[in-house]
Amino acid sequence: MACCWKIGRYSIYIQPIINNADYQAALAEIDKLMDAEFNSPEGDALDIWVTLVESYEAKQFPISAPRPINAIKFRMEQQGLGLSDLTVYFGTIEKVKAFFDGKLQLTLETIRKLHKGLNIPLESLIDG
Repeated sequence: MACCWKIGRYSIYIQPIINNADYQAALAEIDKLMDAEFNSPEGDALDIWVTLVESYEAKQFPISAPRPINAIKFRMEQQGLGLSDLTVYFGTIEKVKAFFDGKLQLTLETIRKLHKGLNIPLESLIDG
């Protein structure tokens, strides 16, 4: 069910985004309003449309946290780290290699160290 609001000179017809057609229509509205000034009626309408689209996308296209091994590899790449740099967190190079070979699970202590030392989100280090 659509609602209509008059915001200044701008009339906005808002309805829940239920399907792809609604989603595409909302994206078209956002495109029309993209150059709107902040704190203007059009800017407020843009904010409303963006909020609706974000909500729909979060439900339709959820992004799950990366697997621990991918999160660690990503951080290693970002910081230019090698396997030997991870011994601080795992204890030995053998444990580092075993983890990357899939033979060793992260312990709670290692998760805490990686989170604190490499600033990897906990959600990404807990494989669940």
